[in-house]
Amino acid sequence: MNFLVGVTTTEGSDWTKKIKEINELHIKEVAVFPTCLDKNQRGELYVALEKSCIEKIPFVHLRSDMDVSEIEFFIKKFNTVIFNCHASRINPQNPSWKQYKEIICVENHGGFVEDELAQFGGICLDFTHMEDEIITGRTTQEEYQSILNKFPIKCNHISAIKSKFMIEDHDISFGSHLLEDLSELDYLKKYPLSYFSNYCAIELENSLGRQLEVIEHIKEILSNRDELIKKIF
Repeated sequence: MNFLVGVTTTEGSDWTKKIKEINELHIKEVAVFPTCLDKNQRGELYVALEKSCIEKIPFVHLRSDMDVSEIEFFIKKFNTVIFNCHASRINPQNPSWKQYKEIICVENHGGFVEDELAQFGGICLDFTHMEDEIITGRTTQEEYQSILNKFPIKCNHISAIKSKFMIEDHDISFGSHLLEDLSELDYLKKYPLSYFSNYCAIELENSLGRQLEVIEHIKEILSNRDELIKKIF
């Protein structure tokens, strides 16, 4: 498992500060989420990434208006090996991505569409979406399991799960991109190690320094569970 801090671009996340942090902390690998930036803004982000000390960006979240040239920019400049996109019912998928479909994974958001998954390289399993959909009764663990048994999990997003629900777009939600306490990651204890891929991106608005603490906490959760499993068997 490779855990990556995330350069997120949602409303509560200042990506310029995250680039500054990258240089201050000498971070060499990150995941990038350019999903809330238009084309011109993404151009500014790309220039800043090139000027930073980043050596690799293994994992990138695609946005509908990102074209093949942007995919190739990441592959050539930062050795990106995996991308994810939303299901078409959430956001349109760019037809030009077709030539790279084997390295593009569909993210769960409102569950999965099996026929659509078959057209891409696998699953981007967002743990927070899955947990939120299960605890709010929008789907079940069994429904997820049936899909996860059929398609490979090639990348992950990890965010926070709150103890109290929020109202978003008239829906109840426990998931959040802003973490306030490390205990908001403890829901990960219930999921098997097989759900975690080689590219686990932290999708939080928090600073990268805080995200590094998040990664250490997740590693501790998984390590303790792994040791417990060894003792049982």
